[in-house]
This record gives sequence, structure tokens and C-alpha cells, in this order.
Amino acid sequence: MATDFAAVSRRTPGSAPGPGTPSGRLSLPPLLAGLTAALLLSLLCCVALGSSGVGWGETLRYLRAGLTGGTIAPDEVSAYTIVWELRLPRALLAAVVGAGLSALGVATQAMVRNALADPFVLGISSGAAVGANAVLLFGALGSLGVWALSSAAFASALAAMTLVYAAARTERGLTPLRLVLTGSAMYYGFSAVTTLMVFSADRGEAARSAMMWLLGSLGGATWASVPIAAGVVLAGLGALLWSARSLNALAMGDETATALGVDPERTRRVLFVVTAAVTGAVVAVSGAIGFVGLMVPHATRMLVGADHRRLLAVAPLLGAVLLVWVDVVSRLLLAPVELPVGVITALIGVPCFVLLMRRRGYVFGGA
Repeated sequence: MATDFAAVSRRTPGSAPGPGTPSGRLSLPPLLAGLTAALLLSLLCCVALGSSGVGWGETLRYLRAGLTGGTIAPDEVSAYTIVWELRLPRALLAAVVGAGLSALGVATQAMVRNALADPFVLGISSGAAVGANAVLLFGALGSLGVWALSSAAFASALAAMTLVYAAARTERGLTPLRLVLTGSAMYYGFSAVTTLMVFSADRGEAARSAMMWLLGSLGGATWASVPIAAGVVLAGLGALLWSARSLNALAMGDETATALGVDPERTRRVLFVVTAAVTGAVVAVSGAIGFVGLMVPHATRMLVGADHRRLLAVAPLLGAVLLVWVDVVSRLLLAPVELPVGVITALIGVPCFVLLMRRRGYVFGGA
């Protein structure tokens, strides 16, 4: 049977119908070029802006020295360390996490056919929080040193994925409704365990660190964590782009997907593993940052339509730019006190989401 994925793309929920590139949508090449330039400029601003007093000129010089192996004066070592060892990996990690959460949001909303779904609806993030809190509050896996937190968070995320999959799957397969309901129930269960751990800890500073992590923080970014997170996100994004046509079909429902030659059960199972693994890796290095995976996919649909080939090309860049600037705000708003990144995304995301719902011509989930 010939698979008319172009027709599926035109009818995917979340966008008004239209042939080819939907009427009123932006052309993809200039949009990608503009977002790439915006991301590079945002990264530079994120590295240059801060409360330490390092100016733009010094920042550019330190970046050039770090990239080319240049030399700096002995009295500049402290400022160089701030720029190269603290701010730059943090800015890069913000871009990686923002891109990952946005791509995962696109895939999750299609996979479960729910316009309110985001990467955390499967309960993976709350599962990762259990492992992270075990390290922060009770010193678990102390033998792993600096890798203890991310290792525990990722391992518990994979354990949560296994538990959700086992509970949601039936003899009829992995259905969207059961996946959402099971993930939501597990989320509350893991959150209850996390809260119990925080209240039972006898170290106040550790409890504060745990709460900071639960609300999202990029303060632990290092040059060691950035390549691993970037590699996992890039691999996940490649897998999702490869499955973009199947996502178009899934978004129309299982019967339509089957008629178009897509096996909904197998596709959903593969996508579940990919999204869960990438979610676990992202949450392991940044904590639970909400609203990015929920808001960015909808904003992207307004720009390029509902074809997942276009969505998965644009949403990661848009999410990366957003989270880089959110990190800047979190560091500067109450400097020298640093706010959790998730607080800023919620403050931005709630009003933007309400305005998006009120906008004429945009359809949420086809309803």
C-alpha cells in the first residue's frame, strides 16, 4: 500500500490544514539559519553576562584563548576560569537540554496523542529524582565521585522506564491512554517517595540542594557532562528525525497509522524507549525543568505547521535559544542568589501557554 505521508502531515492535529508548506508558515531554510545565528549570539551573551564583572572584551579574549590554546596573564586566571570552566559549559549544557526537551516534547505529544503531554508525562523524570535524591541526601554511590549524581539519576530513570512499560503494556500492546495514565500515576508515586526522602534527611543544606535539583538547575555543568549529554540528545534527535513520518501517522490515530503501513505498537514501543532514555540523560544533568517540552512544540507548530520533519528540525533550536536565556535570567534576576531554572520556565511558560490557547486559528490537539 502506498503511504501518503504528505496527506497525514497536512491533517496532523495542532495546525490548520493546507497543502505542502501550510499557508502562512515560515520557510524552513531562512528560519533555521536565523535560529542558528540567534543560538550562537545567545550563547555568547550567556557567557558574557554575569555578576562577576568580566567584560565583553575580556570574555571574547578568554574564549579565543581557550579555543586556540592562547596564553593569559597570571592575574587573569580567576576571570578565565569563570568564563571557560564555569559559564561556557553551563551555556552549552543549557542549549543541549533545551534542544532535547523540545524534541522530546514533539515526539511525546504525537506518541500519546495528547496536546498536554511533555517529556515528563511518562514518569521518567520523577523516577530519576529518586536516584538523585539518594545521592544528595544520603550520599549513595559516593565511590563514583562527581559521577554519582548523574549516574544515580540515569539508572533510576531507566528503572522507572521499565516499571512504566511493564505496567502500561497489555496483550493489546502499548496504547496511548494507558501509557499516559500509568506514567501520571508513577509520577505521583515517585514524587511521594522523593518528598519522603527530603523530609527524612537530617542535613538542611542537602535538602536545599535536592529541592534546587528538583526544580531544575544547570549549576553543576562541567566539561565532562556536556559531551555525554550532547551525544545522547543528538542520537535521540537522529532517531526521532528518522521516525518523523511515523510520528505524522501516529498523530492521526492508530487506525489511520495502520492503514498507512505503520505498526503503531512497534513504533510506540521504540519511541517510548528513545524518549525515556533521552529524558533520563537530560534530567540527570539538569534536574526537572518543566514547560520547555510542553510550550516549545506548540510554538513551533505556529511557525512551521504540524509536519514532524519540520517540527523536529526547528523545535530543538527554538528550545535551545529559550533555555539559554532562561539560564541568564535565573543567574541575574536576584544575583548573587541563583534561582532554579524551572521556576523561570514556569513563570514564562504559563502566560505564554494561556495566550497560545486564546490565539485564533491555532488548534490544540485537533479540538
